[in-house]
Amino acid sequence: MRSTRLAVVLAAVTALALTACAAPEEEPAAVPAAAAVKFNDSPEQNRIRPPKDDAAAALLPAAIAAKGKLVIGVGAAGSGFPPLAFAATDNKTLIGNEPDIAVAIASTLGLEPVLENTSWENLFIGLDSGKFDLGASNITVTEERKLKYDFVSYRKDDLGWLAKKGSGLTVTKPADIAGKKVSVSSGTNQEKILVEWADEVKKAGLAPVEIKYYQTNQATYLALGSGQTDLHLGPNPSAAYHVATTGQTEIVGTYSGAGATSQGLIALTTKKDNGLVKAYAAALDKLIASGDYTKILGRWNLTNEAVDKAEVNPPGLPIEGK
Repeated sequence: MRSTRLAVVLAAVTALALTACAAPEEEPAAVPAAAAVKFNDSPEQNRIRPPKDDAAAALLPAAIAAKGKLVIGVGAAGSGFPPLAFAATDNKTLIGNEPDIAVAIASTLGLEPVLENTSWENLFIGLDSGKFDLGASNITVTEERKLKYDFVSYRKDDLGWLAKKGSGLTVTKPADIAGKKVSVSSGTNQEKILVEWADEVKKAGLAPVEIKYYQTNQATYLALGSGQTDLHLGPNPSAAYHVATTGQTEIVGTYSGAGATSQGLIALTTKKDNGLVKAYAAALDKLIASGDYTKILGRWNLTNEAVDKAEVNPPGLPIEGK
């Protein structure tokens, strides 16, 4: 059995994607076509493990340095969310961009990475308790989360509106989802945004939005394909991956994870004031400077979501009502 998935042409995928919209009157900008890519979904990942950077490692708290390992929580239990974090073809090895980034961070700090796959809810419980030193799971920076956690941004956060192929839908503003059945993952930033859009639809006196929740990605995509739902709002990388690998869906719009006024950011996450955030930022900057960061994103066709530098606790999605 071949360990590497056949080349998947994503040109048609990104041509369908629209830039994040800030207001109803904005026109979506053209998106250049992507090159063909190969996704390695085998257990043999040959991850990038850079040498230890002494300057970055010197920023580690003494207890972590002495422990010699970095426990990394990834909230991808179940079917996961490819290409960010999901099980390989052996149905147990955790692969994807998020574990790749986290492993490279640990290696740069001279620590042995310990990947632990858990549920989204238990990921944050583990961060709170100190069980996990690092959370790497497509976590959006929000002002509310910053009350409990420290962040180091490592990727742009764009959300994708996914529809059945040939739907004829285009989503650029709340009115476009009026009267639609839309699925979303519970407890996520995209759920918060979808609820806000649904409220705007209601205030405008339009047909209400019906929000649907499913326990697995498989159930989500089955509902979309069977017409039980019209749209799904989720991370744009996952949406593009599904379009490219199945040919059954299409991206009909994108939106910033930080809302209408700023670019959302995905970040390495750790318990607030535990002393780790500066070491993570230094390690990420080292990966960016060496080119390893770009190589990791390139493995999963995510170079268009790259950031220029690590930011510690950057502005995030505002707290509701503020």
